[in-house]
Amino acid sequence: MKISIVIPCYNEKDTIERIVEAVRSAAIESREIIVVDDCSQDGTKAVLEEKVSEMVDRIIYHPVNRGKGASLRSGFAAATGEIILVQDADLEYSPEDYPVLLEPLLSGKADAVFGSRFMGGRPHRVLLFWHMAGNRFLTLLSNMFTNLNLTDMETGYKAFKASLIKSIQIEEDRFGVEPEIIAKLARADCRIYEVGISYNGRTYREGKKVNWKDGIRAIYAIVKYNLERR
Repeated sequence: MKISIVIPCYNEKDTIERIVEAVRSAAIESREIIVVDDCSQDGTKAVLEEKVSEMVDRIIYHPVNRGKGASLRSGFAAATGEIILVQDADLEYSPEDYPVLLEPLLSGKADAVFGSRFMGGRPHRVLLFWHMAGNRFLTLLSNMFTNLNLTDMETGYKAFKASLIKSIQIEEDRFGVEPEIIAKLARADCRIYEVGISYNGRTYREGKKVNWKDGIRAIYAIVKYNLERR
C-alpha cells in the first residue's frame, strides 16, 4: 500500500532538508513525498531546488502565501497513494513514529488516525504552558461539538485513507484547517483513532508560527463547520 507523505512548508530553510532525509529513512516500503512550498521568503525555495528536488517525488510552489490549509489542499490533490500522511516541515514531529501512526490504517481498523502529543509514554520537550492550555481548551470545545473524545485536536500529525480525505472539501486556508477537518470527519461518521507520539516542540524564537490569532480562527472554525448543514 503506497503512502503519500504531504509536507506543507513555509520559511523552513533550516529544517526542510533534514526532515525530508528523515522521511526517506522512515520504515515505509512504498511511498511518495510531496512538498508544498507556500511562497517561502527565507531561502527555502533555493534549498528545495538545489538539494531537495532530487530527494522527493514532487514539489509544488505556491506563487503567493496562502496558508497551511491551502498547502494541504494542493498536496492532497496531487497525492496518488492509498493513504495520505501529513508531515510538518519543521522537526517537531518525528518520522520514526510512522509505524505507530499508520498501524490502525494498515490493519484496516481506522479511516483516519491522529497523533496525540498528550497521550502515551513517548518523549516530549517541556515548554510553552499557555500554548498547551490553549490546545486543550480548543480540543475540549471541538469535542463538545463533535462528541468525539480526542486529546489533541490541533495536532499537525495525521494520516487518512486517501479516498476519505479527498472526499472532504477543505475550505480553510490557514490553521483553521485542523478543526475543520475534525468536524467534517466526525460528520462523515468514519472510524477515527488516536495514538501517542513523541513531540519536540519549538519556541517562537526557534520558528514556531501559530499565535493567538490562529486560536481565535480555530474557535470560529469549530463553531462554523460543526453547525453548518445540520
